Amino acid sequence: MTAVVDSAKRHTLQALLSLPSGIVRRLAGRPVEIEGNILDPEMQLVLTLRKIEGAAIEERPIPGGRRALVDAAKAVGGDLPIGAVTDLDIDGPGGPLRLRFYTPRNLAAVSPALFFIHGGGFIYGDLESHDAMCRFLAERAGVRVVAVNYRLAPESPFPAAVDDVEAAYSFVTANATGLGIDPDRIAVGGDSAGGNLAAVLAQRATRAQVGAPPVFQLLIYPAVDFAVKRPSRTTFATGFFLNKRFTDLTEASYPPAGVDLTDPLLSPIYGDLTGLPPTYVVTAGFDPLRDEGDDYAEKLRQAGVAVQHVREPGLIHSFANMVGVGRSGPEAMGRAAAALRRAVSTP
Repeated sequence: MTAVVDSAKRHTLQALLSLPSGIVRRLAGRPVEIEGNILDPEMQLVLTLRKIEGAAIEERPIPGGRRALVDAAKAVGGDLPIGAVTDLDIDGPGGPLRLRFYTPRNLAAVSPALFFIHGGGFIYGDLESHDAMCRFLAERAGVRVVAVNYRLAPESPFPAAVDDVEAAYSFVTANATGLGIDPDRIAVGGDSAGGNLAAVLAQRATRAQVGAPPVFQLLIYPAVDFAVKRPSRTTFATGFFLNKRFTDLTEASYPPAGVDLTDPLLSPIYGDLTGLPPTYVVTAGFDPLRDEGDDYAEKLRQAGVAVQHVREPGLIHSFANMVGVGRSGPEAMGRAAAALRRAVSTP
């Protein structure tokens, strides 16, 4: 029955967001404008529909919230075509660690790869919640995508996620050729909490502390600072999917009591950014994490890193999951995939 309901949600969303833009605008309601940015009508309509679905993810017991996140992601992600998807369990610091390999259609025997880390506030998210995003990036960028199912808080707080990600990345880089991956063309990336972990990983790998240096970073509305709350945290505290209650839960669950919140393994904005690979940072105009992502892009630039920073002005946090419905999410993620493709197209 659940599968039937999920399918119905997906088809309803697809039907609504496939309507002419003028009709979507009318269905979404009066335009929302903040700081000169107008909320994309597709995002506005998704937020309206979300309100009638019941309790938000962060308002449920964590196990139920995790299931709800997967259901919501499947509703907006769709069932995108892919050449092949295979899982592999490796030995991790806390036990078996699952990796998922996405191979796009018509790919060479040896290809570039994106090592991808999912978001979810370090509490939610898994291989299923970000399956559509990984499929989209693999096919659009023409790369293998390797996703990792790291341990989550509060059961496994910081630095468990960092340890798992590093173990998985080390395995992939050490076994790249046997996995059909060009060892000289491996990028790292992630969204939200995954963007945090990708940024940490890139810093560590660049310093030869783990694996091999990546050739590119793809950071999608990354959470990079636990120590300082910037204005966008207040401006978009409620009403735009990611809210204060969610971020408060993250801050109470992931960092242990007494930990230094400026530790670069926790808040990568305080790390050594020199020598990092070219980076694509995308932030959303209606996102509590917007300002810290913007600041991270600027700090990378000041450190001499080649940065392409794109702010998608009308979008919300989680637009990267919306690759199976509407136009706005797929178009924004298409730009990110194109940047990834260009970055790894030549050794």
